[in-house]
Amino acid sequence: MVQGKFKKAKLPASVQKKEKQKNEKAFTRRSNAPIQPKKAKFNEQQKIKNAISKTVNKSVENELRSRAVEGKIKLSKAQEAVAKHHQAKAAAEAGSSTSASS
Repeated sequence: MVQGKFKKAKLPASVQKKEKQKNEKAFTRRSNAPIQPKKAKFNEQQKIKNAISKTVNKSVENELRSRAVEGKIKLSKAQEAVAKHHQAKAAAEAGSSTSASS
């Protein structure tokens, strides 16, 4: 016998069974089947959540920008007239409520 070579020893039966179990596949798959995404069932929910968060973020951003640049907003003449009307109405109500309470 050549020096340095080992005889192949047979593994115990319990170890052989464990190795066979590891090699067995849990399920078989067709070779030409497309791979399905794991989170396919959540796609619709994710789309809805994304749409909602997108609109909320836009509205919040617009509100923040309008507050930051409050005096610098350029309104059309019609919008300015409406704003003045509402300010005058609010001032009149505020003045009448203070005089009525005193």
